[in-house]
Amino acid sequence: MFFLPGRRVLLFLALVIAWVVATFKLFLIPHQDRAGRADAVVVLSGSKAPRLGKALDLMGRGVAPVLVISHGRDRSWPQANRLCRHGGPGFRVVCFLPVPDSTQGEAQTFGRLAARRRWRSVLVVTSTFHVTRARMLFRRCVDGRVRAVGASYNLRHVFDYVFSEWGKLAYALTLHRRC
Repeated sequence: MFFLPGRRVLLFLALVIAWVVATFKLFLIPHQDRAGRADAVVVLSGSKAPRLGKALDLMGRGVAPVLVISHGRDRSWPQANRLCRHGGPGFRVVCFLPVPDSTQGEAQTFGRLAARRRWRSVLVVTSTFHVTRARMLFRRCVDGRVRAVGASYNLRHVFDYVFSEWGKLAYALTLHRRC
């Protein structure tokens, strides 16, 4: 009888430790792919400036001939607006509006775009906390090689991001397992 509460405490501590380790592996320091050659680099909407900055750095290194920007015509994103209108220095720019307006919608809309243009490889640029789920969703929707890299984000909101990603990842793994 004495050991039963102790076992519960140990089980609880083990679960908390497992959750913390999983949080670090999935969202805080997730596996990021090497940014090798691709047919297109796609920037997901959200933390716009850091994500686009990372994508432009990759484009400057010649990673892909095409930069694809989700929500690039959003009025609150002037740098993307200019790229959508005029293209980039030495690369083409394609802008799209995802339907529905979510990471799932971005993956679905980009998957159709990639199929039409016969792109066989894509490098997804998003925030680091978002890499795991974004890669998974894009792999479901793109017929080809999908790699993902993360850009910096505002650490002040890290707890909000992590808890939100846990819920969205659980949904994608259980209730919405298709493209």
